[in-house]
Amino acid sequence: MPIEMITKDSELLARAGFHWREHEGVRVIACAPLEAEGFANGFSTRAGGCSPIPHGALNLAGFDEDDAANIHENRRRFLKLFRGHWRLATCRQVHGVDVRRVLRGEIESAPDAGAEQRCDALTTNAPNVLVGVQTADCVPILLGDARSGACAAVHAGWRGTAAEIVVAALARMRAEYGTRAGDVRASIGAAALSCCYEVGAEVIETFRARFRYADELLVPTREGHALIDLQSANRRQLADAGVSPARIHTAPFCTICREDLFFSYRRDKKLRGRTGRLLAVIGRNDEGATTRDE
Repeated sequence: MPIEMITKDSELLARAGFHWREHEGVRVIACAPLEAEGFANGFSTRAGGCSPIPHGALNLAGFDEDDAANIHENRRRFLKLFRGHWRLATCRQVHGVDVRRVLRGEIESAPDAGAEQRCDALTTNAPNVLVGVQTADCVPILLGDARSGACAAVHAGWRGTAAEIVVAALARMRAEYGTRAGDVRASIGAAALSCCYEVGAEVIETFRARFRYADELLVPTREGHALIDLQSANRRQLADAGVSPARIHTAPFCTICREDLFFSYRRDKKLRGRTGRLLAVIGRNDEGATTRDE
């Protein structure tokens, strides 16, 4: 990447409350205020891995589109960014609104879960556990409550955003750990933004039926279509739920625009027929050291 672009990106991130973390070629975007409150966190990028998507890609999920050995090696490299001993908890995401609790690295079971846990948000207050969600255009959201030590990782596509999954995650944190919205710090990662993310009538009608401010999120393009801003939708939901806007930090990148940094389901599927997955994680380390910096 040209040095001018790296400098510009660093300045954009700093203004939004983020900075780069890098170790052995693996780079993540970290939310500095969450780190200051004791939470290791990071939004992965595509560089520094071993997956041929098309080459040297840090694919952290998507087992149906990559060899499992590649993904496990990529996760090993990714986890080296975080000092200490961590357990990574992720789940099978289904664009729903279920929020599951993680206890000592194990995800609680639903009565009808079967062998595979399916949900779109994870929460925990266990130390040395990183809860994570996978994205490739959908919105990743990390929540931290320094008072209780609880945190959550949320996956919000358009369906999850319309169903207010981030509000459901806050409610689960309140029920399990006594979290108050005013104590929460939130970080919203890179996603498909309104510069590129065009949706059709189903999405437009769903948002207009659910949110009085829907037209503030939509920019009409052609008949029955519009560009939509899911980052702003989730930021609005967090604020309406009681999280201070000053404590909500939003990464200023579009996954579709920035092929150099991110996987994008919409872009990569069209170009190559497959894509990788990014990972957004958050956790609390009782030993104090949270993130490796080089």
